[in-house]
Amino acid sequence: MDHLSLSAKPELRYGCPAADQVLLNRYFSVGYSYYFRQAKWALEIVDPNKDILRSIERLNNFRPDFRIPQQFRADLSDYRSSGYDRGHLVASANHNDSNIENSETFLLSNMSPQTPAFNRQKWRLLETAIRELDEQPNVLETYVISGPIFDFFQPIILIGENDNNGISVPVPSHFFKSILAEEKNGKLRMWAFEMANESLNKPVEAYRVSTNYIEQRAGIALWSNLTGTEIALEKSKVRPMWG
Repeated sequence: MDHLSLSAKPELRYGCPAADQVLLNRYFSVGYSYYFRQAKWALEIVDPNKDILRSIERLNNFRPDFRIPQQFRADLSDYRSSGYDRGHLVASANHNDSNIENSETFLLSNMSPQTPAFNRQKWRLLETAIRELDEQPNVLETYVISGPIFDFFQPIILIGENDNNGISVPVPSHFFKSILAEEKNGKLRMWAFEMANESLNKPVEAYRVSTNYIEQRAGIALWSNLTGTEIALEKSKVRPMWG
């Protein structure tokens, strides 16, 4: 994919991490991993149409992403009876201004296997907290990169092993979110979170880490178009919520 196409996407203005295939949707972008049969990262601007007040119903039209070669593509059958949710990386509730905007979030390229106790509880609370950050009057735009982390010191669980497509999808041990808030005065602030893919009991803020830490854990470069001493310092911080 050429750099001109990538530069035209507003959510990619601060950087586009490497991936086997970059999928440009209308309202967010995904970096897909052929090896893991799921996204390496998904990057969005939360509520990109803030001036639109309508909110459509969640569509729930989960489906494969046929832009991905079949031998690397997850299917609905991989998740069926697996015990794992099709967990959104880009949240459906962040993109509910139109049917097409919401529908894109249900492509399986935007999904990773998540335990129900994680997906429906702490991950959802983090998504809600980020929307609250975005609603702060001093915030112009909120950029979020979400993705899986595989801890190879833990046993790897596979789903879809017995399906006809011959593909197995590994279950991530952890998930991350890296957040970049652009304030109306031009200041940039960063937060990062890492959460284990299991039932969690601590408050959301207990899972804060530095952006640098997530880069090491997930193996991706975050916000790579931003350079300088101030950015390096910001990436090393563990900021208070949402200070």
